[in-house]
Amino acid sequence: MNHNIDALVDALPSIWQGIVVTLELTVGGGLLAFVLAVVLGTVVRLRSLPVRFVARVLIEFFRGTSLVVQLFWLFYVLPLLGYQLDPVLCGILALGLNYGAYGAEVVRGALDAVPRGQIEAAVALNFSTVQRLRRVVFPQAWAMMIPSLGNLLIHLLKGTAFAMFITMQDLTASIVDLQKTTGSTLFSFGIGLLIYLVLAYAVSLLINLAEARAKHRLGRGPSLREVLSFRPTTDTVRGGASA
Repeated sequence: MNHNIDALVDALPSIWQGIVVTLELTVGGGLLAFVLAVVLGTVVRLRSLPVRFVARVLIEFFRGTSLVVQLFWLFYVLPLLGYQLDPVLCGILALGLNYGAYGAEVVRGALDAVPRGQIEAAVALNFSTVQRLRRVVFPQAWAMMIPSLGNLLIHLLKGTAFAMFITMQDLTASIVDLQKTTGSTLFSFGIGLLIYLVLAYAVSLLINLAEARAKHRLGRGPSLREVLSFRPTTDTVRGGASA
């Protein structure tokens, strides 16, 4: 056991660097996925059939093909066609395109869930399409889509482990190196399990805060300050008193 602890201490710089690479892929891939999800999820609802068709093809292609295969195409196949991409860029593109396609369906569903009467009221007020989306539809849809997008972001975080297949020294690669040093699979991958759990939990907390803020802006919950203060809200106190 002492040997394992000593090896872990020696491997801490490598593990930390792996965590940094994992976070870079998560942030970069998450941002790309979010932009792609919003664009495709919005475009797929437009009246133009050709535009909807292109958006639907992109969504189904990246949802229907394996993330690993997409990653291999970007890193191993594109160089054969004369295009050499940096491993980090390959990872971000593969993660962003794959999870962005899933996110597009989340965005589409949330936009469709906004009550039709509110959209008709915005039309009656002579709002343009952009104004309807920005002022009426998207603020409500945003609060509904945050939990599902948050789940996808956590999946994306765990999907960064595939980056080791394209020679990237991410967290999983660092844990594999630790296992080779210690010879203990249980100890090494137990450490990796705990680190991924902590990272995923941190992402989950951030998503919960974003959801609370979005709902408060719609008048449906406590403010972010009240959530962080861990104090009962006015509505909760009143509800308890009336009970």
